[in-house]
Formats: sequence, structure tokens, C-alpha cells
Amino acid sequence: MMYKPVPWKISDIIEATKGDRIMGDISLVFDSVSIDSRKISGRDLFVAIRGANHDGHNFIEQVSANNGKGFVINKKKAADISILFNAKEKVSVIAVDDTVRALGAMAAFQKNRAVVKVVAITGSNGKTTTRGLTESIFKQKFSTLATRGNFNNEIGLPLTLLRLSHDNDWAVVELGMNRPGEIKSLADISRPDIGIITNISAAHIEGLGSIDGVMKAKTELIDGISPSGLAILNADDPRLVHIAENVQIDVLMYGFSEKAEIRANDNKPKGYGSSFLLTTPSGKVQIDLTIPGEFMISNATAAAAAGHAAGLSLEEIKNGIESFQPEHGRMSIIKTQKGITIIDDTYNANPASMEAAISTLCSLKGENNGFLIAGDMLEMGSYAKEAHHNVGASAVKFGISGIYTTGKYAEDVASGAVSEKMDARAIYTGSKEDILEQLKKSLSGVDWVLVKGSRAMGMETVVKELKEWGERV
Repeated sequence: MMYKPVPWKISDIIEATKGDRIMGDISLVFDSVSIDSRKISGRDLFVAIRGANHDGHNFIEQVSANNGKGFVINKKKAADISILFNAKEKVSVIAVDDTVRALGAMAAFQKNRAVVKVVAITGSNGKTTTRGLTESIFKQKFSTLATRGNFNNEIGLPLTLLRLSHDNDWAVVELGMNRPGEIKSLADISRPDIGIITNISAAHIEGLGSIDGVMKAKTELIDGISPSGLAILNADDPRLVHIAENVQIDVLMYGFSEKAEIRANDNKPKGYGSSFLLTTPSGKVQIDLTIPGEFMISNATAAAAAGHAAGLSLEEIKNGIESFQPEHGRMSIIKTQKGITIIDDTYNANPASMEAAISTLCSLKGENNGFLIAGDMLEMGSYAKEAHHNVGASAVKFGISGIYTTGKYAEDVASGAVSEKMDARAIYTGSKEDILEQLKKSLSGVDWVLVKGSRAMGMETVVKELKEWGERV
């Protein structure tokens, strides 16, 4: 559905960013905000962001040549924009102290003037699937805007909120982080009415130092929730149960625990997914979830809690969960012509999500062989070697038939498997290309394969090659 954009007047931009208009026509109006110099029009305001690889200020001439008329730039760069003075058309330039902060300030301004409520989701695992499930539920009743892809950081979140219009009722956003203070910054921008923390585990330890550091960082979300808002917390996570006891705003607990007000019971396998009974203060409803894994039931219950808090009916919550389809790379099951079944969970990895995925593989494979193809889990800091050793050990305990592992910590995964008495002949370390060659020699038509690793490991290339090979009968 196309929504009518909320126009940006020059006065709006100045009010939002507290910037200075250093030149140009004050009468110009823009329909949208962009940071991509390749996709710009005369109706777009270009914000020159300095990122990890590129500085948007270096593309101002290109934007101007593509009919760009509005610019937000860093004050320190103001002397370097003489090209704009020679532009054939009218332009306006706003100078700010920090363009990334200005982008966030404009997003907060947009959220407020669009009069939209926000659900913000964070956690060590499950936040993206919970975001998708929540969006699917909310769309049963409300006009809902949601995060796309991995737009969950100090640039991605503002770009999401800047798409809001008066036609939207709710925004469902994901808050990611890898350093202290980042969740606080994102919560300050989105100012959520409902905040969900899915769990707290070993993720991003390299930037946060410890599990306690992760806990402190994730709970920054609670401080950013509107005073009249609601925190939704996982009753199965002891750290979040402790946090719930000390929160000043209203709290709604979800999970499998009897302490949870939104609870999943009577979980049973159904096809590749699960069937469970959802219990809420409004009643009970049977739900069929098409995604495998007990942890996915937990994600669905978190989303159901948000739906309940927003006033959706049990039927609407059920329809939203059952109609949800996960993104590629998130426990996607691929059955090949050769009969080999691939579980693609390549989007990301940390110790908790790795263990959950291995457990799911072993529950689905039945009496067939199950193999783990593991890439590195990144951002583990000093815990990295131990974490990878534990993955290998855990895989053997769950009943994995063999391990193929690649990356800097491949030998640590292997040593963990050996420590649990896995035959060394069932463990293979090497490059992705080496692993693929070995797999093609070893797999049979009833085997199951789980492929998982951190995003930067590019393990989706293994899935792609295995899938293509599996279709050659």
C-alpha cells in the first residue's frame, strides 16, 4: 500500500535538527529523506552521512547533478560545497554538528508528527523473527510500518521511521547493538510505547565485556519506553525475571513458565513446525506455527503479548502468527530433489542461537543422520575459543552425526566435538569450498544438514551451492 508522504519544509528540517540554513531557498519542500546518492530526486532531501566505508559529502556533486535540491551536511564540510553555488536550480543547505544525529533527530520528529505508536524489540536472539511475527499480527488490524532487513542501527532505525506517514497506526522496529549506549540512543529516537526484550545471552560480548554488560545494554530499552508504556519480558530468562521486579513501568511477562501471563503450553511437533496452546488473560487459542524450533514458539508468544497489549483479538493474533513467513536464512527448510534436507539458518549466529538450531535439527531429523556446517560466531571477544569449543561439544551431546566447520575458530569447534568422544573422522575443517566438496562425497539422500554462522561469514553461499547440487538428480 502506498502512503502519502509527510512533506518536509525547510522550517521542519531546521526545527528537527537544530541546524543552520547556510544557503538556498526556504520555500523548498521535500517528500522523503535519503542517504543514497545513487537514488535521489528533486523531491528527496539528501543527508550526507559519513559511514564506515563512504562519506556522503564526497557525493554531493553527484546528487546535485541528479537534480538534488536539498542537503543536510556537517558544518565542518560547509566550506567544501562550492559546487552547490554553481547549481542551475535552486537548492537549500542545512548545516549540523553531526549528520548521523541529525538523521535520528529527524526520525524522532517524524514519529511524533505522524502520531504513530511504536513497538521496539531487542534481545540477544530472536529479535528479527519476533519483529516479523509482531508485524504480521499488527497488520491484521492496524496500518503497520516495520523494519526491513537489518535496518536496526543508528542509521537504519531512523531511515525506517522516516518512512512513516499519517496513514500509519503503528511502527514495529528492531533495535540492534554492539556497544554500550547504542540501545539507549535508538530508544530515545523511537520512544516506544511497547518494548520487548526477547532474552539475554552471550552476543556482542567483544563490545560489551560480559553477559552482565549485555544485560545492561539490552535493558537500556526499558528506560526509553514511554512512562505510560509497557515492557514485555521473557519469563523463561532468569535475568529478565530479575529485571522485571525492579521496573518502574508496567510489565507483561511471556513464555513457557507458569509465571507468564502470555503463555505457550502443550507444544507438539506439526510437520516441520509446531502446534501450541496460547493462553492469555483474554482466553486461549490453538496456534499452528510453520517455523521449526521451540525458540520460535517463544518468539511467537512474545509477538502475541504485543498484540494482546495493543488490543488485538485472539483470532487476529492467531491469524497473524499462522500467516507469517520467515525471511531467508532464518530456519528455512529446503528439501532437495536428492532427498537431502537443508536447514538454512545463516543470517547470524551466537552461542544460544547455535545451540537452539542444533537442537531443532536433531528433533526434526528423526532417525536420519544430521550434520552441522558451522562458520565462526563473531564478536565473542575473549570468550570466542571457549564458545566455539562448546558448540562442538554441544553438537555431539544433541546427537549430531558429523561436523563440517570453517573459519578462524574451526579447530576449537573440532576440539569440542573430540572432547565429547566424536570420532575425528566425522569432523572436517577447511574452507567453504573444501567443505562443499567433502559434503558432496559424503551426503546421502536422507541426510539433514544445518548451515549456520555469523553474517560476515557468508554461509549462505554454502546453502546456495548445496541446494543447486541437491537439485541435480
